Amino acid sequence: MPYPRPKLPRMSDTPAPDNAQPGEIHILVDADACPVKDEIYKVALRHNVRVIIVANSAFRIMQHALVNRVIVDDGFDAADDWIAERASAKTVVVTSDILLADRCIKSGASVLANNGKPFTENSIGGAVAARAIMEDLRAGMDGATGGPPPFSKADRSRFLQELDTVLVRMARR
Repeated sequence: MPYPRPKLPRMSDTPAPDNAQPGEIHILVDADACPVKDEIYKVALRHNVRVIIVANSAFRIMQHALVNRVIVDDGFDAADDWIAERASAKTVVVTSDILLADRCIKSGASVLANNGKPFTENSIGGAVAARAIMEDLRAGMDGATGGPPPFSKADRSRFLQELDTVLVRMARR
């Protein structure tokens, strides 16, 4: 017999758990499928930067004063909406979602993919267009495309280096 799911606080009844102060550099993580959470913690703690993990369901996070979790409603794009509404020039957003990256860049945030690839004002238009083309191809092939390449050690290393670089650059501003 499965255990009953505990009632978890949802966005509507969670009092501003992000704790990020205005002007404070912080990291927002689109966490549902993020393979680099441990790397984010490592770099963020070294830089004394707050991390806010945003997801549609509960899972374990590092227990530290600088690490918070926000569980949003199960609605379509609820986590994306929560992140995009809070993205600013003092925010690093970690996501593989190209449309969320586009929204956050427009808010002035720095955005990194899980593999360390930065999304920028110059690159996001091409990424959105490529996403649309791939979506059309998948629709025509009944979804039978290979998908992204497997996540590698090189991706993890590139992510660590890029996140550190972005945080150093933001601290200097």
